[in-house]
Amino acid sequence: METTVYNGNALSLNTAFTKKILTDFIRDETHHAGFSKAVVGLSGGVDSAVSAFLAAETLGKENVLAVMMPYKTSSPASKTDAESVVKALGIRSETADITSAADAVFAQQRIHDNVRKGNVMARVRMIMLYDYSIREKALVIGTSNKTETLLGYGTLFGDMACALNPLGDLYKTQVWELAESLGVPETIVKKKPTADLWVGQTDEDELGFSYKNVDRLLFAMVDERRSDEELKQLGFAKDFIVAVRKRVRHNQFKRRLPLVAKVSYRTVNVDFRYVRDWGI
Repeated sequence: METTVYNGNALSLNTAFTKKILTDFIRDETHHAGFSKAVVGLSGGVDSAVSAFLAAETLGKENVLAVMMPYKTSSPASKTDAESVVKALGIRSETADITSAADAVFAQQRIHDNVRKGNVMARVRMIMLYDYSIREKALVIGTSNKTETLLGYGTLFGDMACALNPLGDLYKTQVWELAESLGVPETIVKKKPTADLWVGQTDEDELGFSYKNVDRLLFAMVDERRSDEELKQLGFAKDFIVAVRKRVRHNQFKRRLPLVAKVSYRTVNVDFRYVRDWGI
């Protein structure tokens, strides 16, 4: 389904320039909002590792708190990888086991299937992060990349929630490239991506295609705005194009703020959009 001859060289980053953009973004937006600290949910995956590396370099290691939030079935390797980031950066860290909180919801709602369980775990973790953000007087730094956001591969008000997201305009393959340049531990960069929501779960198995190929397709489809016919000429299979375009369209609701019914002259997020006029 994924067959393609399109090499996607345009996805390659100028990592030094990208790093400057992202660190400037974190510094400016954190300070504009009146904060100097950050909280990052550290899963042991490459996305959260890159966010932690960027935050630590920007705000100083003493101003970044990494929170590890395992569930009872989480892979021990994920915790080990997360701890390797904490050690490499010298940042503060805490562990908040979510097992009892998640299990309470599972029991009350009689939840047995993995997707519903995964959504609950993602939202419990975000409850924890925002509680830490109040305690620390810190902003929650996001970890969702552009591939996940376009495909809707994330939980609304769960792992997609944050105050600032430095990775949201980077495709997954670009995050890997940036991770290598930042010095993220190799074991994290090279391992199979997984949300670690249940035993044996991997991103690419769930999605049904590889990040490498879908990033190339998404770049041509979204950034270059190519038609389906042009995409086929580049070597992408028709069913792959249809499946990905459908998924991007279907998940648009996850990429926007809640819609507000307009009844006044200045409606928040419709007419009242100029947040910089109000100090942010």
